[in-house]
Amino acid sequence: MRADAALALLAQALAVQGIRIIQSNDDGWAELYTRSFNDAMKASGHSVLLSAPAENQSGRSSLDVEPKPRTDPCEYDSCPANSGPVGLNETSPDLRWVNSYPVTSMRYGIQQFAPEFWNGQAPELAVAGPNTGSNLFLQVQFSGTVGAATFATKNGIPGIAFSGLTENRLAWNTEPVPTPSTVYAELANRLVTKIVAAGAPYLPDNTWLNVNFPEVADDKCNDPDQFKWVLSRINYNLLPIDVSTCGANARLPQETTVVRTAGCYISVSVGEATHKLTADKAQQQAVLDKLGDFLSCLP
Repeated sequence: MRADAALALLAQALAVQGIRIIQSNDDGWAELYTRSFNDAMKASGHSVLLSAPAENQSGRSSLDVEPKPRTDPCEYDSCPANSGPVGLNETSPDLRWVNSYPVTSMRYGIQQFAPEFWNGQAPELAVAGPNTGSNLFLQVQFSGTVGAATFATKNGIPGIAFSGLTENRLAWNTEPVPTPSTVYAELANRLVTKIVAAGAPYLPDNTWLNVNFPEVADDKCNDPDQFKWVLSRINYNLLPIDVSTCGANARLPQETTVVRTAGCYISVSVGEATHKLTADKAQQQAVLDKLGDFLSCLP
């Protein structure tokens, strides 16, 4: 990113008024990627309420089952044995766990925790992740991270699912924080900043975003300024049915292609929440208008 573009993004971040954000994931409430992103959003002035599973619940899609009391400690010993069906960090009540699946955690966050935490006010935006590992194409239907984001969307709260190709499951209190966690957190926060700065409604009705980051390593893609964002689609379609961008004939690149392109390219797919597939042209256009020059093209 050029220096002038970086300064513009910083100025935009400073001008954005903090909003109420509900956060979940499918890797567990004590997972480092999620906590790093949580910290980044709070540092940007947002009020963030985390409501996530007590332990790793990856691959649970849209399962929704009432939580049961725990007998074992939460993952990473983040809650004691014989805790109830839900719990919180006693010193940070904005960090909460639910002993069930990602969708259940998001549901509890929206319907029970949020009214209490925000004095009867609802979340304005829902985010899930960043997931440890990608959620691309066929993975989307099975992802609990996607399930949580689309549940919020179907209930009137625009949702964004973030995933990172680098799988590095670690506890919330890992020190020093590894590069992938800090990079993914900063990138996810930049997109949230852009979406919020563009104003409400943050996304069209029944629309969610599936965002996938490429691999982060010590020798590549280790600086947030190295990345470029590309509008993409979740599933394949050979017909020219997408919004026109990058000089293409109304067919967006498939998100797997974007993430696997040499360089540091992030896929941003516009999805329809009910079936979790690519949204139509009108919904894509609304997102394209909102993101504007934030987006780039593949080489």
